[in-house]
Amino acid sequence: MNKKLIGIDLGGTTAKFAILTEDGEIQQKWSIQTNINDDGKKIVPDIIESIKHRLSLYEMTSDEFIGIGMGTPGTVDREAGTVIGAYNLNWSTLQEIKKPIEEALNIPFILDNDANVAALGERWKGAGENAADVIFMTLGTGVGGGIIANSQLVHGVAGAAGEIGHMTIEPGGFECTCGKKGCLETVASATGVVKLARMMSEEYSGESTLKEMIDDGQVVTSKDVFDLAKGNDSFALLVVDKVCYYLGYACGDLGNILNPNHIVIGGGVSAAGDFLLEQVQKHFKEFAFPQVYQSTKIKLAQLGNEAGVIGAASLALQFK
Repeated sequence: MNKKLIGIDLGGTTAKFAILTEDGEIQQKWSIQTNINDDGKKIVPDIIESIKHRLSLYEMTSDEFIGIGMGTPGTVDREAGTVIGAYNLNWSTLQEIKKPIEEALNIPFILDNDANVAALGERWKGAGENAADVIFMTLGTGVGGGIIANSQLVHGVAGAAGEIGHMTIEPGGFECTCGKKGCLETVASATGVVKLARMMSEEYSGESTLKEMIDDGQVVTSKDVFDLAKGNDSFALLVVDKVCYYLGYACGDLGNILNPNHIVIGGGVSAAGDFLLEQVQKHFKEFAFPQVYQSTKIKLAQLGNEAGVIGAASLALQFK
């Protein structure tokens, strides 16, 4: 019998689930709302209940599964199967995850950080082409990432490896939520792009729709900035070039240190597509060592919202 995998991508709004073959093909997927009330105490019971319901619906048993993998926000202790500091889940204290899920479902369980599992997903079934060395960078509300070297996730001594968003890219720059100044996240996340545009608009005096929107106090999004740049708005082009300069700088440093097969860029900001990619590549060439530029490819992510469940499921392959 070909056994299956379950992948869970736990977020502050929804928990996404998928049942996959061991080759990574999604056979079913569903989601439930994440109930963060009462210090997030209902989250794990809800996950257990949802999986039980699905197995019963399709008359499946626990021995049909290799294992369950889950990606979660927060600081993960992979050995103990616990999470702490996932504030968007109201998990400020240590949470037992592995033990209650394994006891209730009788299926081996493993978890890791959400950015790491998205990296695994893109590496396994997306733009990473299952290469041994892949870096994944996700540009959303913040900037996250995951590093895979020699086919293994790099975790670091405190589990904080791959915090690409907190590379210092502009010493003394914008304050970051982490307490440092000048992190990549402050200029390349969705909010960072807008913050950069507002700062740069103070010194720009030419004709520009983007400049007018900012001066007029209108709500501006990172999508607006990229859309206007694609439409040749002179000021929006300057802002996008600056964002891509920072991203190319970060990719250059990452490439020079690790020389991966691929640096994959995903998340909401990456929806700007080839327009973003071409600009980042231009600046990557400026900062990358020649052999790195020639061998490391920068690519756009391919899996979108499915990267998390696919990568989470791949964690469970170690139970084979």
